Order: sequence, then C-alpha cells, then structure tokens
Amino acid sequence: MLKKIDKNQRRLGRHYSIRNKITGTPERPRLNIYKSSKHIYAQVIDDATGVTLASASTLDKDLRDQVAELTKSDAAKLIGKAVGERAKNKGVKSVIFDRGGYLYHGRVKLLADGARESGLEF
Repeated sequence: MLKKIDKNQRRLGRHYSIRNKITGTPERPRLNIYKSSKHIYAQVIDDATGVTLASASTLDKDLRDQVAELTKSDAAKLIGKAVGERAKNKGVKSVIFDRGGYLYHGRVKLLADGARESGLEF
C-alpha cells in the first residue's frame, strides 16, 4: 500500500530548516507568514526578546469588512500593506522575510509585495 504524502508535514520540515538559519533581531525583526485555506496571517517578530511588534490577518476586526469582498489574493496584498504600515508605526524599517516553508508564489508573494509597497525593506 502506498503512503499518502502529508504536504503540511513537509512544509513544516522546510519551515524548521529555514528557522535554523534566520533569526529576527531588534534592528531587523522577522516577518513571519502563516496561511490556511481561507485566511492569511502575518507577524513582525523580534526573536531576541520574543515579542510580536506588529501583526495583521484576514480575521482582524479593522480589516474584516474590507477583506470580505476581496479574493484571497487581493486580501493577502491588503494584509501585507497593513502589517507593513503597523511595523513602520513601531519604527521598523527593515525585516527578514520568513515565508514559513511555503513557496514564494501566489498569496505569499502578494503579501510580500504589499509589505514592500508600504515601505518595508527586505
């Protein structure tokens, strides 16, 4: 009998491999992404102190009404802009991009583009 490949388990392996190599610092925190089938989440994290500096998701009360009428791709770009603006308000200019084991394609790429448009550098 053939074993079915668990795609999320393989993604987690890639994510752990990436996380062994990158770490957020106070000068350059980590922009982390998680996506489910319906929603997308982004956080700017300072790993030295273990503090989340800024976050945005499709479930935020501020953004929920705007996201409701958008496609998932357009919502990802909006979330990228929102997390970028919130990070800039906290004084963050440059981040390390942590794609969370996902391919840099589709919603992940659009979120990164939205964050760059709002002024984050990575």
